[in-house]
Amino acid sequence: MKVAILGCGAMGTVLGAYMTKNGCDVEMIDSYQAHVDALNEKGAHIVGTVDFTVPVKAVTPEQMEGIYDIVFLFTKQTANDVVLPNLLPHLGPDSTVCTLQNGVPEPYVASYVGESRTVGGTVLWGATFMEPGVSELTQDLSRNDHLFEIGEIDGSIGPRIKKVAEVLGYMGPTAVSDSLMASRWGKLINNACMSGMSAACGTTFGGVLDNDVARACLSYLGREVKQCCEAAGYKLPILLHEQSPETLGIVDQAMFNADQEMFLTMYSDMRTAKASMLQDLEKGKPTEVRMINGYVCQTGDKYGIETPFNDKVVEIVTKIEKGELPLSMDNVNLFDRKLFDYELYHV
Repeated sequence: MKVAILGCGAMGTVLGAYMTKNGCDVEMIDSYQAHVDALNEKGAHIVGTVDFTVPVKAVTPEQMEGIYDIVFLFTKQTANDVVLPNLLPHLGPDSTVCTLQNGVPEPYVASYVGESRTVGGTVLWGATFMEPGVSELTQDLSRNDHLFEIGEIDGSIGPRIKKVAEVLGYMGPTAVSDSLMASRWGKLINNACMSGMSAACGTTFGGVLDNDVARACLSYLGREVKQCCEAAGYKLPILLHEQSPETLGIVDQAMFNADQEMFLTMYSDMRTAKASMLQDLEKGKPTEVRMINGYVCQTGDKYGIETPFNDKVVEIVTKIEKGELPLSMDNVNLFDRKLFDYELYHV
């Protein structure tokens, strides 16, 4: 079986390192030549909550050969229009593309490679790209009872999705879900809330948690995600560290306070983490904000739900991309305090 990871930035490098370390023959594909060279010459070095180096096989997209049986897609959604057409010649009729990208990418990926070859999943850990050949794992994996949650678009559970789970098992436990889209909405609580605020404010997850206003925005963003998820016909799953999503349906001060504590618990071991969108902004690259927070806004528009906090994250991050705003915690002041229904929660 020929396995590949397409897009070996922060997350893909960690996945490839663990899979290789634990005995899976996997090819790591990335367009960053210096990173590919470092991986081949020095191995994949994973730091942070662990520290190990493992020899790996890395290639650029131009060096892809033959047909892959399973491809884990870890590129940014912003690159899909380039990445997916280039992948097609290397897919057979029985190949599987498992998109582990942020947002809700399955329908778009399927439009290129076919729904019959598309599965997807969410990643329940974080990483930061440090330098060519080096990624930082930003949380303790032992705190998670599973590291991935994957599924078929139609919710079926058959041999194909079980095989994908088996391969991901080289890194750690993988749950197979019969409700992939609900899982995707659950991951949007991470991506739209914490990652959105990390990017908008130019700070780490810890920086967001330590600022009462920024942390309040997490709860209001999360409430919008929950409302849109339910309008689309799904129910949010249990969140990181077994946190219930029920407090996101904020109706009073006590519930708001409980939701603030939920976010503090969810990210207690990821304070040094930076959102991938922030890492893109620091490098002057376009972000996935329109596929993440923007997806929430689009769903809100579809179902008549107002999403002012997600709208504001899209606006701020887009202005940072254009050079119209700096990467600064001061951006938190751009959120309309008149929309804050409850008093700030002080830790």
